[in-house]
Amino acid sequence: MTESTFSRKDLIGVLTFAALILVVLPMALDPFRLNLVGKYLTYGFVALGLVLSWGDAGILSLGQGIFFGLGGYCMAMFLKLEASTPAATKIQSTPGIPDFMDWNQLTALPWFWRPFHSLAFTIAAVPLVPALLAFVIGLAMFKRRVGGTYFAIITQAIAAILTILIIGQQGYTGGVNGITDLRTLLGWDIRTDHAKLVLYFISGGLLIACLVAAQTVRRSKLGRILLAMREREDRVRFSGYDVANFKIFVFCVAAALAGIGGAMFTLQVGFMSPSFVGIVPSIELVIFAAVGGRSSLLGALYGTLLVNWAKTTFSEDLPQLWLLAMGAMFIAVVVLFPNGLAGLVQDRLAPLLARLRPQRPELQQVAPAAVDASNQGVAR
Repeated sequence: MTESTFSRKDLIGVLTFAALILVVLPMALDPFRLNLVGKYLTYGFVALGLVLSWGDAGILSLGQGIFFGLGGYCMAMFLKLEASTPAATKIQSTPGIPDFMDWNQLTALPWFWRPFHSLAFTIAAVPLVPALLAFVIGLAMFKRRVGGTYFAIITQAIAAILTILIIGQQGYTGGVNGITDLRTLLGWDIRTDHAKLVLYFISGGLLIACLVAAQTVRRSKLGRILLAMREREDRVRFSGYDVANFKIFVFCVAAALAGIGGAMFTLQVGFMSPSFVGIVPSIELVIFAAVGGRSSLLGALYGTLLVNWAKTTFSEDLPQLWLLAMGAMFIAVVVLFPNGLAGLVQDRLAPLLARLRPQRPELQQVAPAAVDASNQGVAR
């Protein structure tokens, strides 16, 4: 990392976040709570992508659940095939295929499932399949200069269509129940507390790596072009840049990040279903980033953790009122802090701390000398 990529403030922020999720939380929480935080961290990948696409480039997607779900389904397909060996499924009519396929009277594994016998193929497919779909959507939309509210509505429609497709093709996707009963990863039982702890640290490490990569993009020339596109798209286009290509690229990056988060969610939780693909989860993912601050990578991550922690706490302590409590919290943040929690820190707390910070001794010594010199100049 160079100074041009990371300022001292950025470096301190990344290290603080890393210490929180990799040291403080594992020491402070029991395995059950830590596993919940591990699930929250998987949403953080989507939040990073939203900061790049929405906060920087001005591309609001209300369908990020599409890419989160695709990444999760890719990993779930591999895990389900590993759990569906002929020995483990010998009581089925057709041994060697997932149980929901046998229930729906399929007699052979579909062709698009076969490559997921390979873990290497699965790892490559987790970011690439969502990015490929994002490329197709972006190419169709951005080349025709479709953006703003229209693009957001179209992504919502695609999320609804994909959810209906997954539920309708029950024999291939598991239907409304999704892909469940996931047990092992290359023979390693992912259901134990130790496995969930290991997966938590893997999720945290990957999230920090993606945070560093996203910050590198923002500090580069590409990041400055994205900001310019958000503020004055026509001016960027008249300067000779192909705005559509930049939008397609950042949209694909956001989709790939969401796919990684979906895969880690599947490993952490042990299933994947269409309930994480549709409109409602996609909007929730946008809210996570908005609460933390859509223009701040760390703010979006902290917002994701805070909102999900509040959601869990309210649902446990106020089972009949937790939806109202969550709605009130969202309204309060939007009304009082339109730039999210990151904006609150930058606009309110940072100036306050600067005023409270004591003046450095060397500056106190220089100030009287400067005043004396000024007075002498006036006397002359």
